[in-house]
Amino acid sequence: MNLRIIFTLITFALVGCTSTSSLSGDVHSASSAGRIQQVQFGTLVSVRPVQIQAGDDNNAVGAVAGGVLGGIAGNTVGGGSGRRLTTATGAVAGGLTGQAVQSRMNRVQGVELKISLDSGGNIIVVQRQGPTQFSAGQRVSIASINGQVTVSPR
Repeated sequence: MNLRIIFTLITFALVGCTSTSSLSGDVHSASSAGRIQQVQFGTLVSVRPVQIQAGDDNNAVGAVAGGVLGGIAGNTVGGGSGRRLTTATGAVAGGLTGQAVQSRMNRVQGVELKISLDSGGNIIVVQRQGPTQFSAGQRVSIASINGQVTVSPR
């Protein structure tokens, strides 16, 4: 019973730590609203689906939470020195599993857009995949403000 409660709490903690910020051209941050943005125009040369790893690659919360859960689970098995071994093994395995789970939870679908600019040259922009579907040959606008770039259909 206690193990189930602890597992539920750790799961909620991991879900709360995911960061899938709105990086698509369909969503703008409050800080960019009402601000002047530089705009360029171009044509999509290629479109490729990608995955964006949101947050950092550390995933320490997942590792710690998984380690605690694995240690608790391992502690319920065996006795004496065997119990210590299963606790340590459970903690290590749980830590690795928790780190992997958090890493997967932080991934979002993205799109890599190669754009031929009307002003000359080519650029590549990676952004979160929103409801807008892009295709090669499509005309787009590229808006930038403070180093943030979003691509939208024109």
